[in-house]
Amino acid sequence: MFDNISIPTILVSYVALLFSLSVHEASHASAAHLLGDDTASSQGRMSLNPLVHMDPLGTVVFPLLGLIFGGFFIGWAKPVPFNPLYFTRKIRMKTSGALVSLAGPASNVILSFLFLGVMCISIRLSVPEVAERWKLLQAAFHGPETLVRLGLPLGQVLLLGLGGSLVFMNVLLAAFNILPLGPLDGAGVLRGVLPDPWLPKYDRIRYHPYTMPILFLLMLTGAVGFLLGPVRTFLYWALNPLARLILGV
Repeated sequence: MFDNISIPTILVSYVALLFSLSVHEASHASAAHLLGDDTASSQGRMSLNPLVHMDPLGTVVFPLLGLIFGGFFIGWAKPVPFNPLYFTRKIRMKTSGALVSLAGPASNVILSFLFLGVMCISIRLSVPEVAERWKLLQAAFHGPETLVRLGLPLGQVLLLGLGGSLVFMNVLLAAFNILPLGPLDGAGVLRGVLPDPWLPKYDRIRYHPYTMPILFLLMLTGAVGFLLGPVRTFLYWALNPLARLILGV
């Protein structure tokens, strides 16, 4: 059962997940703070410390089981609390709520571009052969073992392995959280653009008791991966020109 487990890949992927989730949740808290609500910041949630954001099931059990058993690897942290009554009145309340929801996935998109840029710069500076640069970038997304087999020094293996995992993780988190399902950020964003008369009925559907079990079922069966496909493809399509530009390929 455990023959295909790669300890280095598990460790690198898990570190990438913890960091990405911390930025995601801190971005929610920071957005709420900028809009006038200090509920999250007063609870220490404007922090990159993963301990203040960790959810035992979503940040520990579920992602580690996904890594070990090769299932759908994703995780979540404790929801960031906010009180719409404290939002600035310069923006509509439902718009402010949508902006707070959007801040998390947006931070993951920004991080994916940032870490891809760092990886590509590192590769370009260390690999003079243009033809080998793209090959090395692709290897970075297949885990540290692939990079070791290419004969790279340990420092570059760690940099590229972690960088590849961070890019992949942030693309996955952005795509997952922007889905307009139940407690996910996409549902909060969608609420901000719906007509006001629709909101009471939408809220009843969004917070229905069966929403979370359905979401868990989609994750455990891998069906959510099908839903993520178009969003993830779009994000990789957007990242591709940046990689080729920096690498010079």
